[in-house]
Amino acid sequence: MPNRLLIGLGAQSGSSTATAVLSQNLKIDIDDKYLVGVGAGDWTTWNSPPGAYIAGVAGEAAGLGAIPMFTLYQMAANGSGNLSGLSSTTFMSAYWANVKLMFQNIAATGKPALVNFEPDFWGFAQQHATNGNPTTVFAYVNTNPDCATLSNDVVGIVGCLIGMARKYAPKAYVGFPPSDWDNDEPSVIAWMNAIGAQHADFIVLQSLDRDAGCYEADATASGCNPSSNQAWYLDETNTTTPNYSQDLAADLGYHVGMGGLPLIWWQTPMGVPSSTRGGTPNHYRDNHVHYFLTHAAELAAAGGVAVVFGTGNDFQTSVATDGGEFQALSAAYLAAPAQLP
Repeated sequence: MPNRLLIGLGAQSGSSTATAVLSQNLKIDIDDKYLVGVGAGDWTTWNSPPGAYIAGVAGEAAGLGAIPMFTLYQMAANGSGNLSGLSSTTFMSAYWANVKLMFQNIAATGKPALVNFEPDFWGFAQQHATNGNPTTVFAYVNTNPDCATLSNDVVGIVGCLIGMARKYAPKAYVGFPPSDWDNDEPSVIAWMNAIGAQHADFIVLQSLDRDAGCYEADATASGCNPSSNQAWYLDETNTTTPNYSQDLAADLGYHVGMGGLPLIWWQTPMGVPSSTRGGTPNHYRDNHVHYFLTHAAELAAAGGVAVVFGTGNDFQTSVATDGGEFQALSAAYLAAPAQLP
């Protein structure tokens, strides 16, 4: 890929990524797709033979001039935050079989791919750990023949995921997403290092999983029921709190604190800036696209290599409903991109 901050697209409510790219003549570097579930109906069953979905996504990405990014989201199969599967040999055997199949199919494409491991899971695991010790969160790991020497805990899960990537898909680049829900960055960094996430290839950062306006509207029907009354909309002038200078300083903290790994912002909301709070379904306000694509050099300076935009919910603003904002700003960015160090 070119030596500049890369841009990508993930889930788009009301439109597939390929449809959005082709219909608007967009240029993207990364095409992100979820791999969900364990058991009946999981991602391995979506195509035939099992696991062929990987090749389909890789083919789509290649056709768009991009590389595929797979967001593995299997740990949430029993419900977000439900960790009961970790102590089930049935669940974990199926989990590891799917991971192996994923990497084997990535290798079969003969091309590089990105893999984002289990958003939110690491935060839930931290909440369940005794005194922040990841070895206190049990999980079946060494029942997997590929990881027979690893410990049966969250540290073993991380080591197993990285080890299987290296063994089965050496062209794959893998990363873990910290969960900074409690805004205690030092403890999150310490946790991620304790589980071994610094031995991956990149760090996945979630800018915000919904448009800011959706949270402002307390739009429960749109999947936005905030647990606090914090200010969600960041100040682009960086004069009031919260703002982008503060946000990027925190992001730099992850880059420095986790072994200098590069950052990839993921599932970055796509709302359009507005002075009016809130919004309506598919038209909630946000300004991440505007700030990131007009201040891309700041992302690179914080340790970033890529930003992937996408909707965390079907009712969020997308490239189909943003009035052409992403189309115009991404074109302007690519005409004068931010070079990487």
